[in-house]
Amino acid sequence: MQHGGFRAPDKVVIIFIINGGTNMGTTSKASQRITALLDENSFVEIGALVTARATDFDLKQAETPSDGVITGYGVIDGNLVYVYSQDASVLNGSVGEMHAKKITNLYNLAMKTGAPVIGLIDSAGLRLQEGADALNAFGEIYSKQVMASGMIPQITAIFGNCGGGLAIFPTLTDFTFMEKSKAKLFVNSPNAIDGNEIGRCDTSAAAFQSGEAGIVDVVAEEGEIYAKIRELIGFLPANCDDEAVADCTDDLNRASAELANCVGDTSIALSQIADDGVFFETKADYGKSMVTGFIRLDGMTVGCVANRTEIYDEEGNVSEKFDAVLSARGCEKAASFVKFCDAFEIPVLTLTNVKGYAATKCAEKRMAKAVAQMTAAFAQATVPKVNVIIGQAFGSAYVAMNSKAIGADVTFAWPAAEIGSMDAKHAAQIMYDGKGADVIDEKAAEYAKLQASVQGAARRGYVDSIIEAADTRKYVIGALEMLYTKKEDCPDKKHGTV
Repeated sequence: MQHGGFRAPDKVVIIFIINGGTNMGTTSKASQRITALLDENSFVEIGALVTARATDFDLKQAETPSDGVITGYGVIDGNLVYVYSQDASVLNGSVGEMHAKKITNLYNLAMKTGAPVIGLIDSAGLRLQEGADALNAFGEIYSKQVMASGMIPQITAIFGNCGGGLAIFPTLTDFTFMEKSKAKLFVNSPNAIDGNEIGRCDTSAAAFQSGEAGIVDVVAEEGEIYAKIRELIGFLPANCDDEAVADCTDDLNRASAELANCVGDTSIALSQIADDGVFFETKADYGKSMVTGFIRLDGMTVGCVANRTEIYDEEGNVSEKFDAVLSARGCEKAASFVKFCDAFEIPVLTLTNVKGYAATKCAEKRMAKAVAQMTAAFAQATVPKVNVIIGQAFGSAYVAMNSKAIGADVTFAWPAAEIGSMDAKHAAQIMYDGKGADVIDEKAAEYAKLQASVQGAARRGYVDSIIEAADTRKYVIGALEMLYTKKEDCPDKKHGTV
């Protein structure tokens, strides 16, 4: 169906652009950002003539073109998206009554048409001159974001200030991008935190918000952010009823000879099995021992969760190492990602290599809750779920990693995989405490054969097939094709509480 020069979109996206301009006829930074993000000449502005209604505190004399935010729609690689961009040159991009009405109107359109929203942020936050009206404006935007959650993808890109109540905007959306040097994200400014000052610890910086807070998915230069958003849009469905499918020219049966050597850095392993070697990683700086992101298999978008023990730099050298254990940050990251995939009917693939839990005081404070959240996310997800055991799979940490026990539809394992309650040597030491080294070694070998082998797990039905590492791609594609029509009946309840 053709209408107004647009075809019925394959996907819908909402774009929030904060730090907008007066209108698209100007050369404001806000309008330049929209132009850089969208397909050429595709943007259509909505509400260009809106201005502030408030007159208190000299607002009557102030020029407020577009009330400090450009809103409208356009396309990214032919896919419809909605965009708002705040203009820091108009009342510092602050959010007031009419500013918020433009954004909420954009949300209403996005939810009606089933397309994503992208917000580009650069704002001083609450407009003080409007008092309670500005507070209500914040709440109206929050409400629309919550209503749209799980219905349409929401993306936020921060280019300037995003502080106070405005900091809730990106945390209510699905994916957040942040300019690496100029962007600031904070609830309380660093200098307002007791015992801290910005020179000691800049809690508003992109590095902190991505590596410590885990809010930001991608940190990059401004130009790279536009390219990354466009790439992400290509992976996402337009809405919860849509499919994320692209043409595939890659060989479905392609073997990956080097895959067995990628057990450590599973971001490389996922690239190896993906169509054309493309992997989009999310929250790469947070919980680094857990990898999350998107690949395509036979053109279908697949969400991936994988344990990681190594990170390689651009020169091919190991830059970071981790134990094969679950961390609280990694589990929180995985739980949130799986929930997104389930909401938008994106199949989930896991690569499992885990032997236990991180054993630190800091981790212990949050570990049990974080693992519970990840376990619940996997167990409640009704999308197709495939697990590939590529290394160790020990104890309840393995169970939480999308095992058959909590709902994996198909489980594969590489020949060298180990599956059991714990490492065989440790098990023997516990069972035969006080015995000599010879006895321990003998019983460890016996335990490894009977209780910790991939063959033993397969005999009990916990593994469906033992496959060669090089053939992982074709087996996973085959499993997902088989699961394409999966339907699952869930208990009649409002929602879980984990």
